[in-house]
Amino acid sequence: MTLPGAVPPQEDNPDQGVAWHYGDPFGEQRAAARTVAVVDRSNREVIAVPGDDRLSWLHLMISQHVSELPENTGTEALVLDSQGRVDAHMVLAHRDGTVWMDTEPGAHATGARGDQQSLLEYLEAMKFWSKVEPRDATAEIAVLSLIGPEAVPALEAVGLNAPTDTYGVDGMVRRMPGSTFDLLVPRAELATWWSRLTEAGARPMGSWGYEALRVEALRPRLGMDTDEKTIPHEVNWVPSAAHVAKGCYRGQETVSKVHNIGRPPRRMLLLHLDGSADSLPSTGDPVNAGERTVGRVGTVVQHHELGPIALALIKRSVGPETPLTAGGVSAAIDPDSIPPDTPGLGREAVKRLHS
Repeated sequence: MTLPGAVPPQEDNPDQGVAWHYGDPFGEQRAAARTVAVVDRSNREVIAVPGDDRLSWLHLMISQHVSELPENTGTEALVLDSQGRVDAHMVLAHRDGTVWMDTEPGAHATGARGDQQSLLEYLEAMKFWSKVEPRDATAEIAVLSLIGPEAVPALEAVGLNAPTDTYGVDGMVRRMPGSTFDLLVPRAELATWWSRLTEAGARPMGSWGYEALRVEALRPRLGMDTDEKTIPHEVNWVPSAAHVAKGCYRGQETVSKVHNIGRPPRRMLLLHLDGSADSLPSTGDPVNAGERTVGRVGTVVQHHELGPIALALIKRSVGPETPLTAGGVSAAIDPDSIPPDTPGLGREAVKRLHS
């Protein structure tokens, strides 16, 4: 959707088709932190899963416990490969007899023969005799996100109710962690709802601002903060997107074993980058401790208060005070981003999982 004042993203930006910013990316972030901002995220793909068996079938397909997911609730979930590595991440909303799943553009999954399929192709191949009809609903539904401490009054001003529980769903509104609400609006009405929200006081914010706040909140993004070896525990997707107790889904053995008897070999941490450097690292660049590569750079952003920061997957053995470089730029670990250890036997148990 092309909106007044929108600055398009650069060619290598993953959020093509939506605004990068609206002329003042730091002001947009401040509005989201202090009042309310609205973000066009209509580039996300949407898959609809109707049918009598939708919950029992999805329960077998994805990492989250959804066999009894009530109407008007949602959750996050993953599709894993047979080794427990993350293929796809999605956010669910169960309403009107359908599970709506929004996911990254170009989402894919590993097929039964090891080939890469689109996420929809993978789901269709796994229907068998189940009473489900997954379909591409991207042309039907678009995602807007409303962020900030004044998001609830903004929703009320346009006649929408704010769910009280995280992942609660009320009509087109789904509450997310923090002060964020996703609106799953009819795509044909996207411009109308954008206008209504901005007229209600929400400041337009581009993907730059959304990503900066996401990085600050330590929320990973598939393909940016993950690589082909990432397991859910490394990026804090347990338990928000992966259930450790339920069985009978692909990759479940790894999820359960790492949770119960091991620790993930890497952990996603926040890095503070040297703001005086001529350039910033790029996603996928190595993180080094001296001459030794100890990690991978994920999302890199300019934050309105923290300056240049990045998420990175770092080996567990690296201490918080270790001097690092990220893509050749000096970097320091934010100690507050270090997650508590999962009880277990240590990395040797996890090493066996990856062997």
